[in-house]
Amino acid sequence: MSADARIEELKLELPPAPKPAGVYSLCVQTGSLLYASGHGPLNSDGSMMTGKVGLEVEEAHGKAAARQTGLAMLATLKSQLGSLDKIARIVKVLGMVNAAPEFQNHPQVINGFSELMVEVFGEAGRAARSAVGMGSLPSNISVEIEAIFEMHPDA
Repeated sequence: MSADARIEELKLELPPAPKPAGVYSLCVQTGSLLYASGHGPLNSDGSMMTGKVGLEVEEAHGKAAARQTGLAMLATLKSQLGSLDKIARIVKVLGMVNAAPEFQNHPQVINGFSELMVEVFGEAGRAARSAVGMGSLPSNISVEIEAIFEMHPDA
């Protein structure tokens, strides 16, 4: 099943594609690779999910924020490419968690993103991944995620 069809089947609501918050591109393609810049947990109403995980918000909030970040990234990809079906697979993910110094469950938080990608792309959504804690993130967002995608040869 196509990724676009899976989004409809799962009744996922993609937020409006975000706009760059600085001097950078949201996506850059070189050859068959598409690099997606760091995305945050953008809600459909334009607000962001904020709070330091393990201090201001619970781990479950962080995982939900990672999932919402995935939806925002999918919105960007769909806006840039016209169709998510041009993506062959996800290659690499870097998940950053705005975390209290003693928080240790970064992988469990970033699973919110990874689980969504597998729901949408199947096994092609299972990527190499790093999940790390950060002392802070822009505007106190709970999660920021960047990813590398491989495009289909005809895309």
